[in-house]
Amino acid sequence: MPSAFATNMRFKFSILAIFLEVLIIILFGIFVRYENNQPIKKDKLLLYPFFQDVHVMIFVGFGFLMTFLKKYGFSSVGINMLIAALGLQWGTLMQGFWHMKEQKINIGIESMINADFSTATVLISFGAVLGKTSPVQMLIMTILEITIFSCNEHLVVNVLRATDTGASMTIHAFGAYFGLAAARVLYRPGLKEGHKNEESAYHSDMFAMIGTLFLWLFWPSFNSAIAHPDLQQRAIINTYFSMAACTLTAFALSSLVEHRGKLDMVHIQNATLAGGVAVGSCADMSIYPFGAMLIGSIAGVISVIGFKFLTPFFSSKLKIHDTCGVHNLHGLPGLLGGLASIIAAVAHVKWRETDSPSAPMQAAALGCTIGIALVGGAFAGLVLNLPFLGQAPDENCYDDSVYWEVPAEESQPAGQFSDAGDHRTVNLNV
Repeated sequence: MPSAFATNMRFKFSILAIFLEVLIIILFGIFVRYENNQPIKKDKLLLYPFFQDVHVMIFVGFGFLMTFLKKYGFSSVGINMLIAALGLQWGTLMQGFWHMKEQKINIGIESMINADFSTATVLISFGAVLGKTSPVQMLIMTILEITIFSCNEHLVVNVLRATDTGASMTIHAFGAYFGLAAARVLYRPGLKEGHKNEESAYHSDMFAMIGTLFLWLFWPSFNSAIAHPDLQQRAIINTYFSMAACTLTAFALSSLVEHRGKLDMVHIQNATLAGGVAVGSCADMSIYPFGAMLIGSIAGVISVIGFKFLTPFFSSKLKIHDTCGVHNLHGLPGLLGGLASIIAAVAHVKWRETDSPSAPMQAAALGCTIGIALVGGAFAGLVLNLPFLGQAPDENCYDDSVYWEVPAEESQPAGQFSDAGDHRTVNLNV
């Protein structure tokens, strides 16, 4: 890698990362305190297994799910870890500011779970711009998105009083449409015809499938972690059966839409998870297992159809290049989850002992979330589009060697091709 670019990265990325961490430490020193100074009750610690499961999803599940690009595995897992580490700290502050008591943010295991949730929105958006952004851009995007996410979450949960236990709307739909709006602003005409590194290899798809399995196994915890203790089992059961039904449907439709009747690994890696996204908003409602399975089955169908038909349309007609297809895994199923919660409210499905969700408020929550995500994502895209943030030129997209030291056998001298025909240019003019 040219020394000029290495120096550029050293100062741009390192100084920004250190500045943000120093700022966060100062803010924690001023505002953050333990939840209480008394001995912790055992019922509080019952949340810790849920926190562990969500934590694994954030760092392992999301990270490995994005390793499908054959030469971008370091960045997929590594930048995922960077975003999560920054995001959980910033999320603690941004969410905590809405719930301050005596000018202090009191934190416990539940606030740690919510901080991980805020990080998930950025990781979803990261999928839409994967391979086309620099680490500097992702640090900035993390700060901007979590700030906007926290405001939208406060609006949905505390102002509109909508129910969104598994966060189909506030996390999945928000993260997807925020990322899509940013991707539209960051659109690169030079990548319209594709890029030789924007493809998978056998081993990279296997690594991505590891991420899928981790997410699949732990999703019931994600949807039930912050549910009322009396309703956690219901949320787990609904998610469990929704995902099972979704998986069978996704496999079936993947074979159906492929002209040779073969399964597409892209569908299996992603669409099998759509049931967990879609059932989230009404996970703790009395929709009964068959209702959860119906939601999951529909989610599997729309996700596969999205990958097959909508992704090419978005790229060619709307100039939205969605690298990971987050619209199909998080956006469409997130919309479905919001609509399912509205239908459940209209049908007066009981979700607590003495209360039921309001259909108008559920609809308002869904509309506000999509609107705020699109506007916020477009604004973030404008900021990230500033020319001095270390974005690689088109020919160097989807390539770890731009931002990472990679093993010698994985890189080629500038201007040369490997035997497999992969161009490894590293001559950057940044």
